[in-house]
Amino acid sequence: MTAELIKGLEIAEKKRKQIKEKVEELKQQGITPGLAVILVGNNPASRSYVTGKGKASEEAGIYFELIEMPETITEEELLQEIDRVNHDEKIHGLLVQLPLPKHINEEAVIEKISPEKDVDGFHPISIGRMMIGQDTFLPCTPHGIIELVKEMQIEMSGKHVVVIGRSNIVGKPVGQLFLNENATVTYCHSKTNNLKEVAKLADILVVAVGRPKFVTADYVKEGAVVIDVGVNRLETGKLCGDVDFDDVQQTAGYITPVPKGVGPMTITMLLHNTVLSAECTK
Repeated sequence: MTAELIKGLEIAEKKRKQIKEKVEELKQQGITPGLAVILVGNNPASRSYVTGKGKASEEAGIYFELIEMPETITEEELLQEIDRVNHDEKIHGLLVQLPLPKHINEEAVIEKISPEKDVDGFHPISIGRMMIGQDTFLPCTPHGIIELVKEMQIEMSGKHVVVIGRSNIVGKPVGQLFLNENATVTYCHSKTNNLKEVAKLADILVVAVGRPKFVTADYVKEGAVVIDVGVNRLETGKLCGDVDFDDVQQTAGYITPVPKGVGPMTITMLLHNTVLSAECTK
């Protein structure tokens, strides 16, 4: 048995086409969705991510504004700039690209973003609303994962989901979103005893640990859905996930590849949130 591929890139392209159509509808009503990204310093990986967000926005017809600030900027100056964009009516979505320089408090920065423009879904108010099942901007990668599972018509209700990883950006929120879909959720992490045995109980296994090829076939129940969130660069320059794809695909029922799996959905859901925010201004 070889697992069926969950082709994130194809699903993302389909959804971006729908987003583009929605943007056109809004423009006919006199609303152009706008996304602003603040980039502090010149971290090459951050710059690459921001470039990707800008390109995807423009392809969808979304107005994109990149605000570049030097690494030496003070926290107060950054907070003032966020406040300015919070009040800019042509911007519907605002995010500050992480990580930030060490002298700036990330929590303070995230909390300064208006919840009405928090298209990353990281603000404590957004997270709180997600926890109790209210409408809000959902974090992009976790939301993208749920959309992939829905697109493949994989049942979530009543299924056992095991999440390996407990970050605030992926692990914790994705577990909550599966819980909101009536799954039974187990969180695992570096302190979990018998990790392999727990993982093997999963109908749906989500891996977000940041360790190349960490999960092998002996972590995976026969026929399970395996969602690999990791992106790691090997010494050869090749990208790989947190799952040993070649090993696991012989056991799993469904699997996401790396690249072209979860990654393309992250930016897609960012565009989705930006359009959602613009719709709220109607």
